[in-house]
Amino acid sequence: MADSIPLAPLGRRIIALIIDWGLSMAISAGFFQFNEFATLGAFALMQFVLVGTMGSSIGHLALGLGVRQLNGQLPGPLKALGRNVLLCLVIPGIFTVPDGRSYHDALMKTTITRIR
Repeated sequence: MADSIPLAPLGRRIIALIIDWGLSMAISAGFFQFNEFATLGAFALMQFVLVGTMGSSIGHLALGLGVRQLNGQLPGPLKALGRNVLLCLVIPGIFTVPDGRSYHDALMKTTITRIR
């Protein structure tokens, strides 16, 4: 991984994921009778739109994190889409490569880093 883009601490990344999933559950409960597919859909849509445009989900923003390409640029919609599909498959998000990034980030050549 590029030395100029440090990886965010694992605890912050997990808390950001919990925040995002909690918001998705609230949307699902409020509009779709807590349907598990609606929860996953809300999560996926939120991740794709926010990471693809701003480089951060709501959970990331709350904890001062952002998704960046290894060169420091925002991921953009295509990398956000690929990252999102892999993340929703769960397994690529659980396992890590030797530098500490999850497989979904390693495959898309992105990382979650502190932005403030």
